[in-house]
Amino acid sequence: MNTLDKIVEKITHKNVYIQTHNFPDPDAISSAFGLQKLLEHKGISSTICYKGKIDRYSTMRMIELLGISIYNLDELSKIDDQAEIILVDAQKGNANIIDMAGNEIICIDHHPTFEDAVYRFSDIRPEVGACASIIASYYFESDIPMDKNVATALVFGLRVDTANLCRGLSPLDMDMFYTMSDICDNKMVTSLGNNTIHYNELTAYAHAINSIKVYDDVSFANTGKECPEPLIATVSDFILSLVEVRFSIVYSIKKDGIKLSVRNEKPELDAGKIAYVALKDIGSGGGHEVMAGGFVPFDGFTIDDEEKIGLLIDVIEERFLDTIAHFAK
Repeated sequence: MNTLDKIVEKITHKNVYIQTHNFPDPDAISSAFGLQKLLEHKGISSTICYKGKIDRYSTMRMIELLGISIYNLDELSKIDDQAEIILVDAQKGNANIIDMAGNEIICIDHHPTFEDAVYRFSDIRPEVGACASIIASYYFESDIPMDKNVATALVFGLRVDTANLCRGLSPLDMDMFYTMSDICDNKMVTSLGNNTIHYNELTAYAHAINSIKVYDDVSFANTGKECPEPLIATVSDFILSLVEVRFSIVYSIKKDGIKLSVRNEKPELDAGKIAYVALKDIGSGGGHEVMAGGFVPFDGFTIDDEEKIGLLIDVIEERFLDTIAHFAK
């Protein structure tokens, strides 16, 4: 029995919800889209949903050009408590996914597991660079034809999550990339990759550059208030490109807390473990060896209380530096 058949076997409803992590990126959306088409082939309808916003121009353009139907949870009518949910590119209990009504029966993800969760079926492969690669493998494993739109979405999602095949790449990612390259619209993939930043997003880069602090080869930078989550991650990649930086922590002050994106290129360190340990008890964090994220909620104050926010940032920086020093021993 192939993986897709194992997934279908665990579904008892005629319609399921495919939920991505909050503020979904191209990897999450393309993976959900690819899975939706697979389930459709098996006679199961599905609704792709998420919480938060889709902020990046290239992500919105991908959705529009490829005809992907995806809904903010706020746009959907009340979801039944018995609804069946498939988590894609996320795991139950993570800080970056809301616990929506219904039952999370299946999880397909490529992030490390930090908290135990029970599913009817799970396919979690932390060694894989993009969730899109896992979904793509189901097509070829099941001998189901992949149409051009699905291939285009999955290739773009794979490229984004692996930083154009330069980060966290596994043999599966390479195999799926080259296999789908013969199916996808390569011109569209290139176009989507070339148009990623709005003019007004340059202020986040400016804010980060003006605020950067470097301790040995570890840096901290602030992108400013209410920076879109995908942009925080993009700026963190940018900071890591500095010769002097090998471990980057970039953050934005949100209305209810501080959102962080972590990037690492030191082989002896694990960004996911460091974020998990550094933020434990004051927030939450986790991710891969080379890329991770986290969130620290405000405790009894608001986004306007700059003094307390400054103290909280000092605590976060101290915790990261101590944790990095501990893991570097």
